[in-house]
Amino acid sequence: MGRIFKARTPVEEAGQVFLEHISPLREAEEVALEACAGRVLADEIVAGRNVPHYRRSAMDGYAVRASDTFGASPASPVLLQLSDRVEDGSCTWVHTGAAVPEEADAVLMVEDTAVVGNLVEVRAQVYPNRNVGPVGEDIKAGDPVFEVGHLLRPCDASVLASLGLNRVRVFRKPVVAVIPTGDELISREKAGEVPPPGKVLETNGLMAALYVEKWGGISRCTGIVPDDPRKIREAVEANLDADMILLSGGTSVGKRDHAPQVVEGLGNLLVHGVGLIPGKPTALGVIGEVPVVCLPGYPVAGLVAMYFFVRPGLRKRGSIPEPPEIPLRRQLASKISSKIGYVNFVRVVFEGDLVRPLMGAGAGVLSSVAKADGFVLVPENVEGYEAGEEVDVFLIE
Repeated sequence: MGRIFKARTPVEEAGQVFLEHISPLREAEEVALEACAGRVLADEIVAGRNVPHYRRSAMDGYAVRASDTFGASPASPVLLQLSDRVEDGSCTWVHTGAAVPEEADAVLMVEDTAVVGNLVEVRAQVYPNRNVGPVGEDIKAGDPVFEVGHLLRPCDASVLASLGLNRVRVFRKPVVAVIPTGDELISREKAGEVPPPGKVLETNGLMAALYVEKWGGISRCTGIVPDDPRKIREAVEANLDADMILLSGGTSVGKRDHAPQVVEGLGNLLVHGVGLIPGKPTALGVIGEVPVVCLPGYPVAGLVAMYFFVRPGLRKRGSIPEPPEIPLRRQLASKISSKIGYVNFVRVVFEGDLVRPLMGAGAGVLSSVAKADGFVLVPENVEGYEAGEEVDVFLIE
């Protein structure tokens, strides 16, 4: 008699149980600002200086004493002497962003002037501090700028640079070991032009590794491990120095499916079998402090498990903030059928303002993901959607 799943755990419950067993890494490293985008701050940033540290002109024009312009208008202009210094009755040229002389208290826009020889014809009056950015207008010394845990963006790097920083402390990236398993697999490096019947190129590991990198981790791929529980165990034990382990393949209940049992033998198998289509054979566990995800061998099922469990698990492990997912609302061009009791991951393509589900896209048809623009998640208590209904569409990363 073959093995069976111990239970079919609802997706949300499986995710919660898995995340409860993941401890965030708090080790920090210092990186240059040029490499900080996408990293997570390990220290609070407090401004050590004012930005700007001088009064600056907000316009191209003339630095003036505001009192010298009172009453000026196009019909009754005031004449000021163009000079290198600002004194009573004189002004000096300033560019946008340039320092405003101490003697000046306003900047007159060039559009409100005309130059006649060494005289500037003032055609509008300005008031004190007009078009002058004060010291600390952007950031004041002592202001909190970024909190611990802030996900740095390129614009944030610019702010840090304006504070005189060249390097910043960030949490280190989680190292994720990717272990592909299966007697049927052939590495891309060793394969000929076309593998023999019954053999397939190992591609799931490549996909998993690239998503790990995209989601903020560092991937470490091993060679292909055969469907031998002893060899799988050895591969897992050799990678327990990683921060997370992904086992690809061997997660179901057949004679050659050993990954969940290996995890159970080494640590704690939390979940085996989830209410997810495709992706039902997914297994989740933890060995010591190392979370382990057993990804189904069917490529799309493996990808779905990556979305639901690896991405949030990796983000928690790396202290990476989870960005809000903003789905697109679209009408269905045709009906979506789904199975009650499972969250159904349905691939769709855009057709103008509509979306159409891809037909005949099984869990082993990886090209269906490449052809899809996004996916619709049908809840476990909903038996599909009719044509014309509005649904949430998530773009495929």
